[in-house]
Amino acid sequence: MKFIDLNSKGGIGANSIYLEIGPFSLVIDSGMHPKMTGREALPAFDRIPAQHLDAIVLTHCHLDHLGSLPLLARQFPASPVIASVPSALLAPRMLHNSVSVMTLQRDELGLKEYPLYTRSEIERLSERILETPYKKTRHLESGGEELSLTLYPAGHIAGAASVLLEYKHRKIFITGDISFNEQWTIGGAGLPDGRVDTLIMEATRGQTQRVASRAEEAERLLMSINDSIESGGSVLIPVFALGRMQEMLMLLANARRENNLLPAPIFCSGLGVDLADYFDELHRRTGLVRFSRKLIKDLRARGLSEYISPHTGGVKQKGIYLISSGMVVEKTPSYGIAASLFTDPSSAILFVGYCDSDTPGGEIISMKHGQRYLFETLDYDAELKARVECFDLSGHADREDLVKMAENFAPRSIVLTHGDPGARVFFKDKLNGVCDNILDPVPLQTYIV
Repeated sequence: MKFIDLNSKGGIGANSIYLEIGPFSLVIDSGMHPKMTGREALPAFDRIPAQHLDAIVLTHCHLDHLGSLPLLARQFPASPVIASVPSALLAPRMLHNSVSVMTLQRDELGLKEYPLYTRSEIERLSERILETPYKKTRHLESGGEELSLTLYPAGHIAGAASVLLEYKHRKIFITGDISFNEQWTIGGAGLPDGRVDTLIMEATRGQTQRVASRAEEAERLLMSINDSIESGGSVLIPVFALGRMQEMLMLLANARRENNLLPAPIFCSGLGVDLADYFDELHRRTGLVRFSRKLIKDLRARGLSEYISPHTGGVKQKGIYLISSGMVVEKTPSYGIAASLFTDPSSAILFVGYCDSDTPGGEIISMKHGQRYLFETLDYDAELKARVECFDLSGHADREDLVKMAENFAPRSIVLTHGDPGARVFFKDKLNGVCDNILDPVPLQTYIV
C-alpha cells in the first residue's frame, strides 16, 4: 500500500491522506487547517499522484476533516464521495457555514481568493455523496479487481466513521477520530472482528492520561456551574458547534430534570443551535443520535441579541452562556463574553473540549490567577479574576483504549496520524511490542506500508 499524509503542516490540521492499494486510489478526508487562512490552510492536493480517485471517503464533519472537500471534488469531478448517513446530511450545512466565514474573512483580512468555493459547488457536491450505512459494505471495481469498503461507527461525533478496506486477503483499518466512551447524544465506537494487517490510527490523546471518568467530570462541571450561579456570577462554556454544543445541551437538560442545576437563564447561539435541528432529524430518521429539539424549549434557552464585549457593557444578564467558538477564537461570541467575565471573581470560564495552546482559549487556560491578558482584537487588557477550569469530556479515545485496540488487532503495521509529536512518541514507545513496523509519517513523503 502506498501512503501519503497530505497535511503539509503535520500534527492536527488539514487532515487528508492518500492511499493506493493495488489498482485503487483513495483519499480519506479533506480538511482545512483551523489556525491558518488562504491556500496555506489546505492539504497538498498537488501531491496526489493519481489522475483519478476511485473514492473520496469522509470520516466526519469537523472542518479539519471536511473543510476543503469541495476543492478536492473539483479536482476529481468523477470521484464518488462516501460518507455515513448522518455525515451526508451534516456536511453541506457545515460547508455552507464555512463559505459564510470565508466571506467575512475576505473583507476583514483582505483575502481576495475567499471564499475558496461557492454555495452552488456545495449543492453539486451533495449530489455526489453516497450515503453509506454503518457496516454495509460497498464494493469498488478497477481493472477486474475489487476493493471492499465498510464504515464502522467511530463514536467521536454524530456521523463519525472508521473505515475498513479489504483488498484480496489484506485488511486496512483507519480509525479516523474515534471514541469508545458513550456520550449523551451518541454511542461509542464499534470495531470489526478479527485481526487487521495495517492499522492507521489517531494519536490525539497520547500525552493525556485520564484521571476521572466522564460521569465524574460531568458532576464536577455541574458543581462548578452551580458555584458561580450561587455566587451571583455567570458561566461561559465555549463549545464547538458540531457535537459539543448538543452534548452540553443534553447535559444541562438532564441536570435540570434531575434538579441538579440551580435556576439560571441559559443562552446559546450560532451554528450549534441550527445544527440542533439536524440532530433532531437524525434522531427521527436513523435513531443513531439521541437528541430532541424540544429540550432547547424545555431549557428556555435564549439567543444573543447583540455581540457582548466589555465595550458594549459586558454581560448584562447573569446566566449560563453556551457559546461558540470552543477555542475562544478572536471576533467570536465566546471571545467577547470571555473578555467580559475575565475580571469577575464570581464568574467562571469552563472549557469542555480540546483547545489548541496557540489559540486565545489555550492561552487563557495556561494563565495563573492575577495575570493580565490582552484581548487584542478588542484592545482590552484585563486581569484574570474569574475561575478558569478544564473538564475532560473529550470526544477522542483515551490512549489506554487505543493501545488495547491495537493489541487486539495485532497488525503487521501501524501508521500514526492526527496527533502532536509528543503524542506520537507515546504510541511509538507503547506499541513497540505490538508490531515491529510503526510509522510516524513525515508529511508529503511517500511510504510503502
